Amino acid sequence: MKDTWGNYKQQFLDYLKAERNASPYTIRNYNRDLDKFSAFSKDNGIGTPLKVEKILVRSYLNNLNVEKFARSSIARNMSALRSFFRYLNREEIMGKNPAALISSPKLDRRLPAFLTLEEATKLVESPDLSSPQGQRDRAMLEMLYATGMRVSELVSMNVDHIDLDTNEIRVWGKGAKERIVLIGQEAAQALADYMNDGRRKLLGDVKNNAMFVNRYGARLLPRRVQKLLKRYSVVINKRVHPHKMRHTFATHLLDGGADLKVVQELLGHADLSSTQIYTHVSQSRARKIYMAAHPMAHKGKPTDE
Repeated sequence: MKDTWGNYKQQFLDYLKAERNASPYTIRNYNRDLDKFSAFSKDNGIGTPLKVEKILVRSYLNNLNVEKFARSSIARNMSALRSFFRYLNREEIMGKNPAALISSPKLDRRLPAFLTLEEATKLVESPDLSSPQGQRDRAMLEMLYATGMRVSELVSMNVDHIDLDTNEIRVWGKGAKERIVLIGQEAAQALADYMNDGRRKLLGDVKNNAMFVNRYGARLLPRRVQKLLKRYSVVINKRVHPHKMRHTFATHLLDGGADLKVVQELLGHADLSSTQIYTHVSQSRARKIYMAAHPMAHKGKPTDE
C-alpha cells in the first residue's frame, strides 16, 4: 500500500465507523479536518503522514491561529489529529504520535441556555392534537423534555424500545451504549395517544417499527425535528433547538434536587465533568433569585420607601 494521506485516512475513518461506532457527523468532521491538515502538509513537502513531525503540527496550529479560526474549530482539528496519529501508532504503522503533547486552545466554557418551567410547558403543549402530526409532535416534545435524550436518540427509537407499563425507554446513545430513561405520566400519555391514533394514521399500510414517522410512514430525520422545534418555539418567542431541551431537562432536575450522578446516568454522559456544568447553571440561577429576593442582598442600596 502506498504511503499516501488518502489511504491511511480512509483506514482510520473505517475504524471509527466499524469499531468505535462514530456518528456520520463525527466522521464527516474528522474527514474534513484531516483533509485540511494533509493539504497543509503537502504544501510543506510532506506527502505521507508517516513523515509528520511535531514541528509541522505546531506550525499547523499556528497557521489556524493566524487565519483566525475559532477556538472550538482549532480544538476540534487538534482532536482529529491526535486521534488519527494515535490510531496509526496503536496499529504499529507509525512509531510515535507527533500531536500527542501539543495542547489545544483552552475553550471558554459557556453556561448552557435552558427554558423556564413555564416556557417548557407552553412549548410542549403547543401542537394541535386534532391532527396525527400534532399528536406526534406533542409526543416528541414531551419525550425531549421528559428524558433529555439527544435528537439522534429520539429519531432512532423503535416501538419495542418503549415499556408503558413501567414508563421506561431503552435508548442507544453515543458509542452504541444502552441506557434506560424514565418518563412521567404526561409523556407516557402523549406517547400512548400518538401510538394508538396518530401513528396508525401516518403509517397507513406502511410497515415500520420506527416510533416517530412522517406522513409517508418513513422514520423522521433529525433535521425535521429541528425544523419542527423552530416552528413551535414561536409560542415562547425564543429560538429552541433539541439540545436546549436537553439542557432544560438536566437543569430542571438539578433545581428539583436530583443527585448529579443520577442526572449523569439519565443523560448518558460517560464523564461526570460533562454533567457538572449544569450545577453551575443552577448556582447561577440561585444567585439571581437570592439577589432579587433577599433583603440583605440590597443593603446599602436605595429603596422605594
